[in-house]
Parts: sequence; structure tokens; C-alpha cells
Amino acid sequence: MTESPLMNSDHLVVRRAVDADAAAVAEVWIRSFDAALPTVRRPRGNDRIRAWFVEKIVPTRETWVAEADGAVVGMMVLHDGDLDQLYLDPDWRGRGLGDRLVAVAKERSPEGLELWTFQVNTAAQRFYERHGFVESFRTDGSENEEREPDIRYAWKPRA
Repeated sequence: MTESPLMNSDHLVVRRAVDADAAAVAEVWIRSFDAALPTVRRPRGNDRIRAWFVEKIVPTRETWVAEADGAVVGMMVLHDGDLDQLYLDPDWRGRGLGDRLVAVAKERSPEGLELWTFQVNTAAQRFYERHGFVESFRTDGSENEEREPDIRYAWKPRA
């Protein structure tokens, strides 16, 4: 599936990313992370994050972009049953874009999804809980690169 009419609007398209999108995907990730998580230490600088998206993430993982008038304004990565990354350009928060990306994730993984979010990211917690994700457990952050306490969430479809 590369695109579906359900995911289109007048100026917004949700589609699978291609290699040429990798730089724009990285920029959305950087802007979003910095805006949403200003207290979380990033273990890599911007250049390494950009290289990670160009060399590893977009070419090897199921990456989706939300594009408005030709510009990438949101991104999502699905990998091994995880909603691994979901970041929106800060100017695009609160417009339903995250809802559309989660709908794609659920459509792509109808058996269920899991994800991590940092404990300090209460907005993300409210967002995921609104979409039916349930907290599984919390950690002290000792096993993630950021050394930031986090929460594991799971979504299972209704029987």
C-alpha cells in the first residue's frame, strides 16, 4: 500500500516515504523532538541524526510521511510491530495529522502495536491513550540511549 484515498485531503497526503524524503524526514524529527522534548538529552547531534535517517531508517524501515503542499510535515516509522517513531512539525500539531498517521499504523498492523514514549512527554501519553493505547510498564530509562524514564504502550484491536 503506497497511498489510499482515505488518507488524502485537499492539501495533505499521507504516503510511504522514498529515499529522496529522508532529509526532510530527519528535519521534521529534529524540529519536533526539540520542541516537544526540550529537557531530554539527545545522544546524537543533528548531523548524525540526519545520516541515520538517510542511511538506515528510510531505506530499511516502513517509513511514512505526511506531506502538505509538497513539504514533509509529519513522519512515522513502523518496525517489527512497533510504532517506532511518530513526529510532527511543531506548526502541524493539533490539526489531526497525528490521528491520521496512527490510523495508518493500525491499518498496517491490525494485530496490534506497541510503542515507547518518555515519561516527561505527557502530551504524547494523552494522545496515545486517546487512540486506545494502554500502558504496559514504565522504566527508569537506564536501558535507553537518552537515559530518560519511559513508558511502554500497547494497542490491541477489539475482538
